[in-house]
Amino acid sequence: MTRQIEITEEDRKIAAFAALAIVIHVLESSFPSPVPGIKPGLANIVTLLVLFRYGWRFAAWVSLLRVTAGSLLLGTFMSPTFFLSLSGALASLLAMLLLWTGMRPWVGMAGVSILASISHVMAQLLVAWWLFIPHRGILALTPILIAAGVFFGLFNAIIASSIEKRLENTV
Repeated sequence: MTRQIEITEEDRKIAAFAALAIVIHVLESSFPSPVPGIKPGLANIVTLLVLFRYGWRFAAWVSLLRVTAGSLLLGTFMSPTFFLSLSGALASLLAMLLLWTGMRPWVGMAGVSILASISHVMAQLLVAWWLFIPHRGILALTPILIAAGVFFGLFNAIIASSIEKRLENTV
């Protein structure tokens, strides 16, 4: 007896958004970073849009599928890069969950994006310190990473808000 898995419309949406995020993730990884360890995280724009359109559970699926499939495509699965990416994704998802459930009426896309971005880079810094560079000197990067988190969090929120407005006008 063969078991059939029912594919729902929800599954199709998650797969489509995850595929878009994976493509952006892979493309972004091909560009060199002007500052080591700092990238805009453009694939997170997709996660942000999904969060505001479909909720946290959808966004979590998209984010975790992006990290896993992206690392498989880039050949970094189970490598230090994978664990850094996964820790950042988990931390940003936790930040989004806390804001989404506790402060949703008062926090907009920019607030969610900035906090998620800062959470992402801080988790990566802590994992790098804990697993790879166990020296207190690495913590000196904290102000730079927080500034980058604020900048790219806001940058991604501006792009996501612009896309969201266009989608509202067409749908």
